[in-house]
Amino acid sequence: MSFFFNHQTETFTEVLVEEQIVPLKDLVIYNDDFNTFQHVIISLCDICDHDPIQAEQCAHIIHNKGKCGVKRGAIEDLKSMCLALLDRGLSAKIE
Repeated sequence: MSFFFNHQTETFTEVLVEEQIVPLKDLVIYNDDFNTFQHVIISLCDICDHDPIQAEQCAHIIHNKGKCGVKRGAIEDLKSMCLALLDRGLSAKIE
């Protein structure tokens, strides 16, 4: 709850502020043996709105570490991206 002072009328106004906490999730892509770096990079740019350098870095992390969290957000925002990545043959999951 917050209070604001109005200098003109010298009154206090009470304002109730409600916050909704939305748990954040990660959209993760896993390494596989059949998708090329170029396909992963293009998919990340098209679907996750990555710039090419960011997408290339994620592709290298996926290759070297076996997976990479490519996007963080509310599950409702990540669902369509995950489905689009799956439609392109990538191994994606929301965690």
